[in-house]
Amino acid sequence: MTFLGNHTLAVQKGLNLGFILFIVSEALFFMAIFWAYFHSKALWIETKLRGLPKALITKLFKETFKVALLITKGIVTSLEIIGINQWMGNRGSKSDSLISVKEQRVDGFSTPFRCGKVYSKCQGNLVFMHNNYVFNQKMCFNHFYSSKVRYSSYATSSKLNPYYVSGFTDGEGCFFVGVSPNSKYKTNFKVKAIFQLGVHIKDLALLEEIKLFFNVGSISKLGEESVQYRVSAINDLNVIINHFDKFSLLTYKQLDFLLFKEVVELIRDKKHLSLDGLNRIISIKASLNSEELSDKLSLTFPDIVPALKPKAYDKKIKSLHWLAGFTDAEGCFFIALKKSLLSKLGETVWLRFILTQHLRDKDLLESIICTLGCGRYITKPGYGEIIVEKFSDVYEKIIPIFEEFKLQGIKSKDFEDFKKAALIIKDKTHLTREGLDEVKKIKGRMNKSRKH
Repeated sequence: MTFLGNHTLAVQKGLNLGFILFIVSEALFFMAIFWAYFHSKALWIETKLRGLPKALITKLFKETFKVALLITKGIVTSLEIIGINQWMGNRGSKSDSLISVKEQRVDGFSTPFRCGKVYSKCQGNLVFMHNNYVFNQKMCFNHFYSSKVRYSSYATSSKLNPYYVSGFTDGEGCFFVGVSPNSKYKTNFKVKAIFQLGVHIKDLALLEEIKLFFNVGSISKLGEESVQYRVSAINDLNVIINHFDKFSLLTYKQLDFLLFKEVVELIRDKKHLSLDGLNRIISIKASLNSEELSDKLSLTFPDIVPALKPKAYDKKIKSLHWLAGFTDAEGCFFIALKKSLLSKLGETVWLRFILTQHLRDKDLLESIICTLGCGRYITKPGYGEIIVEKFSDVYEKIIPIFEEFKLQGIKSKDFEDFKKAALIIKDKTHLTREGLDEVKKIKGRMNKSRKH
């Protein structure tokens, strides 16, 4: 009995010691967190959520206590500090501040709140931590971009020219109307109008600048290599409409804008809540963009006749800033190389400036040729191209235009390389092996080969 009593006492002491060590380790852990908070701008912690893949919690600040609450509830099952600042790489000041999330709805209401963030490494799962509540949502981390985000690396106002924004929208913009079943509405359908711009992630900085220009909307990630700027709140869409009323689009997209504008007016006046208003909106939707309804909407509204688009619209270029924006969206600065028996080096090189657009905008592209004073129009299956490749036209007309009317996206770097190649060709250095190799080197880092 004495032996059993001593054994029980030893076990109890061991348990007590283990519990004390556990408390001490947890205290040291949170001391480390607070030390990092006061000595660093960013804190990244590896976590494992119950039933979810590993994730990253960043910029916890006061949310540290909320993480502790998640631990006690068993939602977060493990934590490990994996880096301070170093993990941030070249993300810049955008990730160095708490982000205010704004979820915008079509009726103009929004829900802003401060939050800590959990980024999923695998499936894009998020945990929003706010006032001791946890909201688990399956979405991309970039939904944290919002109209309330402030970037210390940017000025308080955008540097973009209004005509540039319209030109870029002519290339990359979309006016979308969504109609989906929803029993909460009188018509049993929910209507949403959305203005959106989609680009490669290389042009994220440009998209942020456009967002700063309008000062409304949000930016989200669509896939691994694409991002999108969206505006859907009615009051915010009024900002978009006012801009394009003053600085008009020039492509066929102008007609989509005019129909989209009518939809926004119908929603603003609550007419989308009536059957007549809904039918008009669906009729407009049938004429927008791809000019067809989904099979489901076609079956539900079999008698809908697509709305007529205006027959004539303004195609006159009022500013070469528009051309700069359109070129950032649809242009290409290209260095062409091919084998040649007439060249001493066995290869010949020349420069091409290219603008591409749908065949329906042939008239616009031909008017651009008149504006440039050079180039030729070529028809391809489904689209048309402007090509300028005569060296004197490239060097004396194209390059000077974009030196004055600046490109703002990643394509500006292609333009700078394009100019370097043009100088080599002008000096006839490309006729030497060293010069030709330098041109090849420049070509190898341009366009799709450009890293970001």
